Amino acid sequence: MTDRNRNEQVSQGHDPKSRLRLGVGKRYTGRHGVFRSTVLHRLQVVLNNRSASQPPGQGIAEDELNRQAALFMNAIDHAFLLAEQNVTRRDKNPLFWNLRDAFITRDIKGLTKELQYSFQSFVVRQTFSKELEDNQKRLLDFRFPHEWFPATRTMQRTIHVHVGPTNSGKTYNALKALENSKMGVYAGPLRLLATEVYQRLTAKGRPCALITGEEVRIPEDTDQYFSSCTVEMVPLNTKFDVAVIDEIQMIADPERGNAWTTAVLGVQAKEVHLCGEDRTVPLLQALCASIGDKCVVHRYERLSPLKTMDSAIKGDYSNLQKGDAIVAFSRLSLHVLKRNVETATGRRCAIIYGSLPPEVRVQQAALFNDPNNDYDFVVASDAIGMGLNLEIRRVVLESITKFDGNQNRLLTYPEIKQIGGRAGRYRTAQSAVGVNAEEAEKEKVGLVTTMDQADLRNVERAFQKKVNDIEYASIQPPAGIVERFASYFPPDTPLSFILMRIKAAATVGPRYRLNISSDVLEIADIIQDLPLTIYDRLTFCYLPVALRAEGAVDVLRALARVVGNNSAGDLLSIKEIPLEFLEVKMEDYPGGSQEYLSKLEALHVAINQYLWLSYRYAGMFASQALAFHVRHLVEEKLISTLDRLDFTEEQLEHKRKNKRRQARSRDISRKAIGEEDGHELEQEHEQDDAQLPASSGKGEKLSGGGQHEKPIEVGSM
Repeated sequence: MTDRNRNEQVSQGHDPKSRLRLGVGKRYTGRHGVFRSTVLHRLQVVLNNRSASQPPGQGIAEDELNRQAALFMNAIDHAFLLAEQNVTRRDKNPLFWNLRDAFITRDIKGLTKELQYSFQSFVVRQTFSKELEDNQKRLLDFRFPHEWFPATRTMQRTIHVHVGPTNSGKTYNALKALENSKMGVYAGPLRLLATEVYQRLTAKGRPCALITGEEVRIPEDTDQYFSSCTVEMVPLNTKFDVAVIDEIQMIADPERGNAWTTAVLGVQAKEVHLCGEDRTVPLLQALCASIGDKCVVHRYERLSPLKTMDSAIKGDYSNLQKGDAIVAFSRLSLHVLKRNVETATGRRCAIIYGSLPPEVRVQQAALFNDPNNDYDFVVASDAIGMGLNLEIRRVVLESITKFDGNQNRLLTYPEIKQIGGRAGRYRTAQSAVGVNAEEAEKEKVGLVTTMDQADLRNVERAFQKKVNDIEYASIQPPAGIVERFASYFPPDTPLSFILMRIKAAATVGPRYRLNISSDVLEIADIIQDLPLTIYDRLTFCYLPVALRAEGAVDVLRALARVVGNNSAGDLLSIKEIPLEFLEVKMEDYPGGSQEYLSKLEALHVAINQYLWLSYRYAGMFASQALAFHVRHLVEEKLISTLDRLDFTEEQLEHKRKNKRRQARSRDISRKAIGEEDGHELEQEHEQDDAQLPASSGKGEKLSGGGQHEKPIEVGSM
């Protein structure tokens, strides 16, 4: 056979492996050429793995597999042809959209998974009759998610939308409406905020329940009470006079946005108060119009002016001023900053983040807010951007990158504006007594800066740039629909495949987007071989996890086995949860302080998982009281350990530069596939960091994305 004939035969799909080899080696032109080469290379990996893992005599015959692979490659070619013609919308070019979305959000690993599911789905579709496909299509009609809440649709609700910049009083006014009602519910993104509202209502003599994924406190002396919840835990079967749903812009978040959508569409309250950013208004008005609810928009202006500074702190703690809040994104960074600030200034520094015990958080906030002591500074997580009551004059961003569970990324402009916007709340009326008018007016101005000069330009751009409106609300497939859809497939079909098939086949309205997170798919695969129902599998898929932590997968499987085998889940009998580590002292641990900290944090996550499950499988995970006690011991040990860690400012600066480099790499990935929307670091940043060595010995461990680098403010389900 001549080379020309051979190439023609390959191009017609008769030999997909040869065709892939030619495709991978070919240099594609066009806007998406680099991405196309990447897709073909990963498809080659997927097909090779599938051939290697398929036992002889089982599954699809090799000839049929080759035929399906050739047809799938034709589909990829067509998808990229459309993309080069600027047809990239999900409804017009779903295959390209899904591949691009997977690569942007989860990098190469996510793209490989997406190709695996897409090809598997492509093969399975060929076995369904048209009638069966039509039945599935009807089941997966997600155009009208409000129909999932029939009891709520019988109500005539009034939706009050409170929007404005940070520090404009919008949440304050919504909470006043809540306090003036007979029975109401608050829903926020963090346990920390739910606890703050719970304490506020209780202090005012209003009985209140606290409901988060890992803790439930119900008033014992009455059956009429308010509720303060994390948003995933809003009671949808209870009728309220008033509901307040905070940080409504998170309705578009791919990971958690479904909880906000569910709360907005499903909460049974006569008045619903939604608090958040102005860019949510068009979407919320459209949702209200579609379900017949009255929508009233309340717009607010900042109570004090806000400005970005011309220079950064530059790692010199002598530049800090009383009333400064340094914001960082990992527990390790916060404690190291606290220690370094106190050592360099001789003044005290409060510390606040979500997993601190509530009593400690309240105490630390009070110490910082009191002008008559030596607590001049506070180091805090980005939870301060979500409404914590702190009297901050200036916000200092330790970094503008954040580990999002998968990779380090740049903060978005709305995130920077929300965090920086907490500045300017310096002094309450009580603490301002004795201050002259000129000084008081000066202190009202909120200031924002950064630790490194390299980050300041991006902060300036964030406050100058108008952010686009939010266009859609995030949804996830309801458990009942997943169970019914799974019945179309053999009993051993992986749940991850079923979920991806739902995502690919569902019809979604223009105001909604169906999201299934990478963690959900990964958890589904980890527990696939265990004897669990679809409902139980889905429950575990939404268990708070840190899969990269040491022993996390073993703990997850051990907890799932308890449910699968319907066995006793006493805390002391689950050997995968390393309770014995509580007896180990840091100075006696041979692995060093960083590894010791990681093990403590992994134990903390495991105990929280046990508590989360104890509210869903009370009969199996019965050691709840013991788990609360153990969690308290772990938290005390964590705080003690973090306070003793000793890192220099040079190591912290190295860590920040490494994060910027990783975030820049993510932006390069976006540009490589034609995504120009992400805001990249300025050229001057690249010059600032260009002289850094790839590794710097002593500081290298600190820069790694270990367990301590996970987002530390996570709401409970």
